[in-house]
Amino acid sequence: MSDRTLSTATRPHAAARPGTAARPGTATRRAGRWPAEIVSDSLLMAARCVRMSRRNLDALLTSLMLPIMLMVMFVYLFGGAIHTGTRYVTYVVPGVILLCAGFGASLTAVSVSSDMTSGIIDRFRAMDIGGVAVLFGHVAASVVRNAVSTVLVFAVAIAIGFRPHAGVLPWLAAVGVLLLFVVAVSWLSAAAGLLASSPEAASGFTFFVMFLPYPSSAFVPISTMPSWLHGFADNQPVTPVVETLRGLLLGAPVAANAWRAVVWCGAILIVSAGLACVVFQRRTAPSTH
Repeated sequence: MSDRTLSTATRPHAAARPGTAARPGTATRRAGRWPAEIVSDSLLMAARCVRMSRRNLDALLTSLMLPIMLMVMFVYLFGGAIHTGTRYVTYVVPGVILLCAGFGASLTAVSVSSDMTSGIIDRFRAMDIGGVAVLFGHVAASVVRNAVSTVLVFAVAIAIGFRPHAGVLPWLAAVGVLLLFVVAVSWLSAAAGLLASSPEAASGFTFFVMFLPYPSSAFVPISTMPSWLHGFADNQPVTPVVETLRGLLLGAPVAANAWRAVVWCGAILIVSAGLACVVFQRRTAPSTH
């Protein structure tokens, strides 16, 4: 949705005529309709962000194709030299899915930073759109992007030999864990975009998110890494998430990894969402000078 379409004509609760002050009682009426307005604003912002993602073809194609290229490279170029106790494609696909999810979510940082520096936020404030709705729109667009890229990765993985052994409930559990991870990293990315001074600075978050799966069990067993790296690899958020996905998709026990994955993702989500909302309110607060 183009920013030009976000006019007061589509927002009945916004000021209808330029130059007219808000009428007394507006805040009271808005307070009574607050939940419905938040939902309406959030859906509007989500549609806008999804359409912006479709227009940004270079970033969209990168988020869709890069994980597939990495998976093919690992399976056919490095897979023969890496011993995991099973076919390497079976071992690596859960890690590639997580890499795909992390990279797609990290693009949110650039989108949020672009909004904060382009002046569009002032228009949203004039139309009385809340910060929660603006941020939710970016997170929702991240979930949509990741849903598309994950389906593509699964399709290519099955074509090159990946054979999951999960039933209906494990599949649903795997989708739930992956969705929780995407939402958590998307809010973390939104917070990074708000803290960044420019979209270029926010793009550095992409490197951080893409690097994190490598010192984990996503691509090689942790036991093959140097001993000084074991502590970090065992106790960072990607490892329990990828081990949970691997266990659920391949019919293996997930044991404590599932709880660790949920705790990690839940903690990241709560802290990041809270931080993002606070920083957004501070950056958009009217100047007192």
